[in-house]
Amino acid sequence: METKTFAELGLSSKVQAAIDAAGYTIPTPIQAAAIPIAVTGRDVLGIAQTGTGKTASFVLPMITRLETGRARARMPRSLILAPTRELAAQVAQSFEKYGVNNKLNLALLIGGMSMDDQVKKLDRGVDVLIATPGRLLDHFQRGRIMLMGVEILVIDEADRMLDMGFIPDIEKICKLLPPRRQTLFFSATMPPEITRLVSQFLTNPERIEAAPPATTAKTITQLFRFCANGEDWAKREVLRELISSQNVKNAIIFCNRKVEVAILHKSLVKHGFSAGALHGDMDQKARMETLDKFRAGELKLLAASDVAARGLDIPDVSHIFNFDLPWQPDDYVHRIGRTGRAGKEGVSASLVTTDELKSLKDIEKMLGEPVVWLGEAPSDEDFAEAGKKRRGRGGRT
Repeated sequence: METKTFAELGLSSKVQAAIDAAGYTIPTPIQAAAIPIAVTGRDVLGIAQTGTGKTASFVLPMITRLETGRARARMPRSLILAPTRELAAQVAQSFEKYGVNNKLNLALLIGGMSMDDQVKKLDRGVDVLIATPGRLLDHFQRGRIMLMGVEILVIDEADRMLDMGFIPDIEKICKLLPPRRQTLFFSATMPPEITRLVSQFLTNPERIEAAPPATTAKTITQLFRFCANGEDWAKREVLRELISSQNVKNAIIFCNRKVEVAILHKSLVKHGFSAGALHGDMDQKARMETLDKFRAGELKLLAASDVAARGLDIPDVSHIFNFDLPWQPDDYVHRIGRTGRAGKEGVSASLVTTDELKSLKDIEKMLGEPVVWLGEAPSDEDFAEAGKKRRGRGGRT
């Protein structure tokens, strides 16, 4: 099939000029499939993971469609719901980048920052409102916003919304919107709860899959290191050895719990590593400052939880380290998908304790091939012992 260019997707001349100025010519597969549908006003169900270019697949047609019309006070013309503050802020940056030739007004309703300026914008009227579900409902209940003028609804990272318990809020919000609207719905996976939401709130959507679920890029070298001593202090020692032995330009290190993120970050700094942390207890200003430093290369390592890191747009990460194996194989794919992008080589390295060997088997089954071990692989006795021991905490740092 012939590769399409952005110029063939039906976008407005102003949007096309912004794309040209940004230096892009060829859309990603989901952009090529979703944009021509979305620009006509039809509903879209996009099954796409982080790193596929899905943000532009709704931002670009939205800007095109919103070029005509005018916003009214407290009545946004379009609404984008995102699960985290960081993702919402990144979507806002994308609108600013591609809407540079348009005069669209934008407001951002997220926690952790002053709302005074955003409320003033709402009072003047906004074309695009980007929000996390809880903050949006808070403003609606206070009478600061009316939703009957929404022409386009975007629900981004719906499966992560499910993980975070936002589905009841999403249902409330959808029922407050006019039934005659366009809905653009994106999710990396389609569990039953998400399928139900789609059937309830989308009308005859075009289903678009950017890639089969649970696939990993061929550009990623995946390595695993068995930790016979599964205590956290011992794992931290192994991690430091791994980081020092690899040619790490920059890396994201994933932990399953935010308390582990904080402990690991403190330990890395103590041992002389350039490291930052990203977890749910940080306020918005601190999180954005850490991200900016990591993107700028001022921090080499970023310790993070899945929820805090979901949807982060950091295009050039050389390594991903899993301090803990994720509980779900799909989360393994999400994590390591932040390296090896755009044809570049990337490396993921995962620490595995005896207690995590069952999770490893699930990942191995998903990958369809045996994993590659750095050093000694676990024995049959280790697999037999899996799940019988509880990993200790505390001890040395």
